[in-house]
Amino acid sequence: MYTLYYSKGSSALAPHILALELGVDLALVEVPIPQGAHQAPEFLARNPKGRVPLLDTPEGSLTENPAILEYLAARHPQGGLLPKGPLAQARARELCAYLCATAHIAFAHKLRGKRWAQDPVALADMQKYVPQNLTECATYLETTLPLGPWALGADYSFCDPYLYVFARWLDAAGVPIDPFPKLAAHKLAMLARPATQAALAAQEIQE
Repeated sequence: MYTLYYSKGSSALAPHILALELGVDLALVEVPIPQGAHQAPEFLARNPKGRVPLLDTPEGSLTENPAILEYLAARHPQGGLLPKGPLAQARARELCAYLCATAHIAFAHKLRGKRWAQDPVALADMQKYVPQNLTECATYLETTLPLGPWALGADYSFCDPYLYVFARWLDAAGVPIDPFPKLAAHKLAMLARPATQAALAAQEIQE
């Protein structure tokens, strides 16, 4: 049994999709960020970072999407979602690290700018650059990933749900995905998967 702590529409959607792909026994606990639930004492006692996702596993709790996604794939190898071989696995980590440390931070400046500044002028200036920065991220991903059709090539892996979340960030920031045909095709392929549809339905998200 796993328990996933999530906020609707957050990046916790990625491990939610992956868990459904693997068919694991998953319980959901909503931690609505707009209501400040991620800063409530009871949640901070579980995750002092005050962030989602948080995954309770039979072996302990995990935070951070790159760690959670790889753990689930490795813990359930029968699902075939852990790339084979050290280099392929490193490529998957490389992508998840980029999505976490670069792309997600670029998007966070739109909704979470107060983590870095309080001045209204500074906040507005940060938000102004979000579409440009995400476009640069999309350009990098479009031109460097195999995306044939999945992120790392022909085989679906643990980083594909995270790349799908990136496509949702583009939409939320008003960045058209059409100029990035491989990313657009990946998004459509993800939406065609039952696990993606089930996770969206469970979180009451409309695509």
